[in-house]
Amino acid sequence: MKCIILGATGLVGQQLLQQALANPEYSQVIAPTRKPLPPHAKLHNPIVDFNKLPADAAWWQADVAVCALGTTMKIAGSREAFWQIDHDYVLDAATIAKQAGVSVFIYNSSLGADAQAKSFYLQVKGKVENDLAALGFSTLGIVRPSFLDGGARPEKRPGEAIAIFFAKMLAPLIPKRYRAVNTRKVASAMWALAKQQGHGTVVVESDEIYSRMN
Repeated sequence: MKCIILGATGLVGQQLLQQALANPEYSQVIAPTRKPLPPHAKLHNPIVDFNKLPADAAWWQADVAVCALGTTMKIAGSREAFWQIDHDYVLDAATIAKQAGVSVFIYNSSLGADAQAKSFYLQVKGKVENDLAALGFSTLGIVRPSFLDGGARPEKRPGEAIAIFFAKMLAPLIPKRYRAVNTRKVASAMWALAKQQGHGTVVVESDEIYSRMN
C-alpha cells in the first residue's frame, strides 16, 4: 500500500513518518514538505509550496492519507494566517487526495474541537473536521488528543510545557480524557484507524487513544 503523510516535520508527523517507514504494509511513503527530509528507500519526498499544491502530481494516488498539519497562533502571527495553515492547507490537500482516489483520510485534531467553541483554535479545528466530513471519504478518522507530550519542539511553547509538566505530576488526579498524550501513541492510533475501510467518520477522543493503538 501507499500512504501520504501531511505535516511530516511536526511532533506527531515525525512519529507518523517513523512508524510508516518501519511498517512493511506500506511499500511507499509519500511525504510532501517545504524542506527536504532525510532520505529513505521507501520515502518519496516532494518539495511543495502548500499555497500552490500540485493537484496533478501522480504521487497523490495513494491508499490512505494521514494529516498532522498545523501551527500555533503565535507562529502564524494572525487569525487569518492560522486559518490558512490549519484549515485551508488541510482542506486543499484533502480535496486533492480525494480527487486522486484516496479513500481513507486520518486527521489529527484536538480535544474540544467544535466549530461553535469560544476558543478560536478549537473553532478552526471543529470547522476542519466538518469540512473534511463533507468531502465524503470512505473512512474519515479524527483523533482528538489533549496536550501533546513528545519532547522538545523546534519552537518554544512555555505555556504548553508548563501544562504538560503539571499534567504528568498530577496524572493520577486528572481525568484520563485531559491527561497529556505521548505523540508516538497518537501516531499509532492514527495508523490503526487507517486500516479501517468504509467506516464513515470515526472520532477517537483523547482517553480512547491508547485503546486504538496498533
